[in-house]
Amino acid sequence: MIRAIRREALFFGMLFACLIFWFVFLKFCSEVMEGESHAFDQSIVLAFRDHTVPDRMLGKPWFAEAMRDLTGLGGVTVLSLIIVAVASYFAILGKYGQAAYVVASVVLGSVFVNLLKIGFDRPRPEIIPHGSHTYLPGFPSGHSMISAIVYLTLGAMLAAAHRGHAMRVYLMGVSVILTLLIGISRIYLGVHWPSDVLAGWLGGAAWASMVWILYTHANRKFWARLRGGETAGGL
Repeated sequence: MIRAIRREALFFGMLFACLIFWFVFLKFCSEVMEGESHAFDQSIVLAFRDHTVPDRMLGKPWFAEAMRDLTGLGGVTVLSLIIVAVASYFAILGKYGQAAYVVASVVLGSVFVNLLKIGFDRPRPEIIPHGSHTYLPGFPSGHSMISAIVYLTLGAMLAAAHRGHAMRVYLMGVSVILTLLIGISRIYLGVHWPSDVLAGWLGGAAWASMVWILYTHANRKFWARLRGGETAGGL
């Protein structure tokens, strides 16, 4: 009974967090579009550059290369490989529901991000050269938002499959750290304003929490075990 109450409290806590994420995301987008973040954005972007030679990124060449490697973890190719691998894993186990859910949540999230980019149509930083190729407008950061969607969603699903609290914290911690590092790398490379990345993190967290809520709500075994006070499982 106590476990059931805890899980129900967790569910409604996540529902509340999801609503907060969406509210803050929309409010932040409104502020950015009004130009409130301009001074902050410029100061942070320039802080990652040599003040005597703005074209030169701070740090040794190996550090810049490491940032490019990190930014690659949020790219379309790497994330697509991860999603295919995870979906295939679920399919091999016969859990076709999870496989389809993972793919659908990420694909729809990616479409949503691109629509936001086109809708806001905010230019990327032009005060410094870009350290990576870009194709679409900058707001919100696609790398930041989609990596948050992918890593936080997968982290939450994997964490739900473990009973141990320490393992759950570890899996979610790794997901959050990866998401943060990818976003920071985008600012360092000069392809995004900090506000682009912050919006990406907020939007990605909002989408991932929504995905988790729908996942648990649709999971009949989850609710059956919730009522029975047992450990929650997968679809």
